[in-house]
Amino acid sequence: MMVIVVENVPPRLRGRLAIWLLEVRAGVYVGNYSVKVREMIWNQVEAGTEDGNAVLIWRDSSESGFDFKTFGKNRRIPIEVDGMKLVSFLPELPDDDDFLHYLSM
Repeated sequence: MMVIVVENVPPRLRGRLAIWLLEVRAGVYVGNYSVKVREMIWNQVEAGTEDGNAVLIWRDSSESGFDFKTFGKNRRIPIEVDGMKLVSFLPELPDDDDFLHYLSM
């Protein structure tokens, strides 16, 4: 089983994903493929994401039972702690207007 979630990607990538996977919600694709096909699909995601972002989740024999990888800019980034993959949140960047207002004080 594999799941791909995409945000802000071009329609052509969403269409390509819909050829291989079932889109169960907007931007959420599921399927069941071999490692080779999963990597081929992920290569297409990396090539077509442009300014968006994506995450791939698949069943794995790790302690958590799954593994994942991400692509593109996002506040959530994968980190490894004691051999277990977790998610860390980057701090929110201020809006340009808020930042300029802060500097003018």
